[in-house]
This record gives sequence, structure tokens and C-alpha cells, in this order.
Amino acid sequence: MTDEMSIESYLAQGGVLSNPSNVPPRYRAELLKMMATFVDSELAGAAGFADIINEGPGIKARIAAAKIVLEKSDSAEKVLRIMGEFGADTERYADHHPWTARLERDADIGQSRTKHDMRLAVFNYPLEGWADAVVMNLLMGRAVALQLEELSHVSYQPLAEAFRAILPVEAHHADLAEEGLMQLVEAKGAPALQELADYWWPRVAASFGQEGSEKFEGLKAMGLRRTPNAELKARWQQDAGATLGKTGLKPAA
Repeated sequence: MTDEMSIESYLAQGGVLSNPSNVPPRYRAELLKMMATFVDSELAGAAGFADIINEGPGIKARIAAAKIVLEKSDSAEKVLRIMGEFGADTERYADHHPWTARLERDADIGQSRTKHDMRLAVFNYPLEGWADAVVMNLLMGRAVALQLEELSHVSYQPLAEAFRAILPVEAHHADLAEEGLMQLVEAKGAPALQELADYWWPRVAASFGQEGSEKFEGLKAMGLRRTPNAELKARWQQDAGATLGKTGLKPAA
């Protein structure tokens, strides 16, 4: 049995790795893809939210938004450092990159990525004002919390530790968005915000990937996934739906 096969057997039995030098090629490729998706999504999300800061209703809201931008950038940097240990080209993140690039509002790209980077598809849609940003941040924040909980158990120990440190930070962003949404509902009424929830609901749902993904079993064998996409999405639908319900809003049909 080769070293690579023995490592794969070790991973399939729940083993963990902690050094880039002993990971199999396929494992390395999937791990780098996972990290790039997270980093690019965090940076694109931070860039989009940065453009909205000055639209916040008052100093307190603007400070909270600025802190979210800072913390998302910091979370990206934590994972980027690990990518660098695998020899990834981290210098491209130091150069100017169109993180603020967005598609038209009525674009519908499903789960596909753009040519620019590895960001999740949802981060290719533009934010249109403060209320729109709050609704998106709430729905995506709930999704990210579930996705990070899943990823905090990956078999590459340094990355699992990084995701565990990032999880409470991202969960707090969703809590802030819930507070903001409550305030908006009080000021504008739920019917005025329902259209925004209807817009973002399917786009955030798409971030969970294909429900019948053939890759899942392979990733599970490598210790990079535990819960199928369909199950994570169902949890999000229940959680986000309940959160919207507190404000009088409803999930999109």
C-alpha cells in the first residue's frame, strides 16, 4: 500500500492532518479550493458592504457596519495565511482586485462563479441601499454560520481551528443584522421589506451547492465534509425562516 493510500485510509477513519507536506494531491486541491472560496467570498462580501457604510441610519449603525467589514477582512486573512503554507499565490490578494465587481441586479447565475475569483455566486449581486444590505447580511449570515460549523470539523487541523475562531465572529454579524432588520421593520413596516427577502432568499439558498452532489462522498472520505448540502440547506431554511418570522417577514415561496 502506498503512503498516499495509507493517508486516505487514515482520513477515512477520522484522522487529522496538520502539515502541508504530508497531504495527498487530491486532498490538497480540494482544501485549497475550499479556502479560496471562503477567502474570496469574505473579501467580496466586505467590499460590497463597505460601499454601504455611509448609508447606515446613524453613527452606531455605521460603526457596526465598519466593524463587520474589518472583521470579514481579518477572517479572510486568517485563512489566507494557511493557503500560503500550501504554496498558494497569496501575492495576488495584495494587488488590486475587483472585489466590488457585481452583476446586474436581475442577473440569475444560480450557483456558477464568475471569471474574476472563487467567491460564492451570491456575492456577485449588488447591494442596493441599507435595507437591502441588512436583509442580505441576515440571510447570508445564518447560512455562513451553518457552513462554518460544518467546516470547523475539517480534517486539516490548522484550518479547522481557524474556522472555529471565525464562527462566533460571523454569527455575531448575523445577530447585528437581525437587530437592524427589527429596527427597519419598526420604521418601514414588514411589507416594504418583503420584496428584499424574496430577492435574496433563493440566491442565498444557492450558496449551499447542489443537493445531490456526487463529490460529497469523496469529500466525506477525506474528512472535508460531514453533512450533505441538502441537510445544511434545510437547516438554514428552518433557521432563517424562523428569524424572518420574528419580524413579520416570510421566506420566499
